[in-house]
Amino acid sequence: MSTPSSPLPSNTSPTSNTNHHRRRGISLPPWKGAKPIPLAISISIGILFRFAIPKPHQLSTKAWQLLAIFLTTISGLILGPLPVGAWAFLCLTLTVVTKTLTFAAAFAAFTNEVIWLIVASFFFSRGFIKTGLGDRVALCFVSWLGKNTLGLSYGLALSEAAISPAIPSTTARAGGIFLPIIKSLAVTADSHPKDDSAKKLGAYLVQSQLQSSSSSSALFLTAAAQNLLCVKLAEGLGVKISSKWLTWFKVSCIPALVSLLVTPVILYKIFPPEMKDTPDAPLMARRRLDQMGPIKSDQWVMMIVMLVTVALWISGEALGLASVITAMLGLSLLLAFGILDWDDCLSEKSAWDTLAWFGVLIGMATQLTTLGVVAWMSNAVANFLKSLSLHWFGAFCVLQAAYFFIHYLFASQTAHVAALYSAFLGMCLASKVPALFAALALGYNTNLFGALTHYSSGQAAVYYGAGYVELRDVFKLGIIFALINIVIWGLVGAGWWKILGLY
Repeated sequence: MSTPSSPLPSNTSPTSNTNHHRRRGISLPPWKGAKPIPLAISISIGILFRFAIPKPHQLSTKAWQLLAIFLTTISGLILGPLPVGAWAFLCLTLTVVTKTLTFAAAFAAFTNEVIWLIVASFFFSRGFIKTGLGDRVALCFVSWLGKNTLGLSYGLALSEAAISPAIPSTTARAGGIFLPIIKSLAVTADSHPKDDSAKKLGAYLVQSQLQSSSSSSALFLTAAAQNLLCVKLAEGLGVKISSKWLTWFKVSCIPALVSLLVTPVILYKIFPPEMKDTPDAPLMARRRLDQMGPIKSDQWVMMIVMLVTVALWISGEALGLASVITAMLGLSLLLAFGILDWDDCLSEKSAWDTLAWFGVLIGMATQLTTLGVVAWMSNAVANFLKSLSLHWFGAFCVLQAAYFFIHYLFASQTAHVAALYSAFLGMCLASKVPALFAALALGYNTNLFGALTHYSSGQAAVYYGAGYVELRDVFKLGIIFALINIVIWGLVGAGWWKILGLY
């Protein structure tokens, strides 16, 4: 009887087969670079614009080429093939490699005062959060006003308005101060994210704070980075703004305060929390304040430095002190007193990232103005509006509405400003809209669309990421409050600005 032959040894084992297949195939590491589809779309937009669309005779080849690169830059900011700073640097390099701009012209904006003012302001935000002064201020308001849900929402909203001149990042205020407090209050009330209990308290507080932050950011020039950028771009188009900090506040104060005061109560009616009374909130706030103890020396120093800095921002023009010099002085004091150390500044990635991509966008926008592109676009649109026989106020309303609702295409307020502010202001000026009126109205508008969607601003993403509000509610409440703010600023604001003689 024959015995069955034994199976072949090692070369048929599973391990051997696996190694055999590995030898036959090439294993590629995962791609870590730019996202291929957004990259291809962004580049294609610029190439098609440059070579497929005839160049107007009013513009030089260099101007048309820079406009094509700018469109590629903006497309990338929207589609996100790379992080914002990396994409901006890539496009800046492209302007130099193609000899569209010289190296000096490409990097000229990095000495811009506004950019360094924004960078210094990020460091102030760091000091507020590091010392716990921001938390202390917010908790004081909660302990005073937080006996019921509506009062609690007013306490949070008013505390943000109070500290906003010293923290020019709505995202930093949201993520570093207010969202942690809101989450703590919600959990105490047994309201949890991504759960049926979210609407008990957390969802209302999150939406109230998000919608109110638009008014807080519009109230003060130094309350948001995009405000400073708007003023710089307006000056680049010849708009004269005297006593910038005071002028901004004087013009914004009435509509911004009205909006700030009505937002929580309107939201309370249309998106009501299940819990109406919050007797534990003041107790929680006082308990947290007791744990903090008395105001510490570093908080006193932070408070005094910021009061001095804001006072100098207000009176700087009379004293001959530029805003950026005031910010440098304040930052130097914080470093000298040890409130911040240099490692704090180096680790503030948002500041350095902003320096990189703001510098690129401001540089391109400035060069587009210098090469006549903005004037050409403005005149073309103004002539079209004129053909419709629109009065300057009608043209102003059309342009403001277009500027506002086009933000559905943007995921950043500052990117929106860098891409469109100069062009829309130029169109307003060409349509004979009073210069200061147009410049400030567009600036305030920039803050009001920050709560339009869950991606329309950094703070919107932070609050949505908390998980308390469903996406359909974000979009619904976003458009409702957009229309409410348009009515408030259009009626109350226009009346106040008429009194001030802006138009």
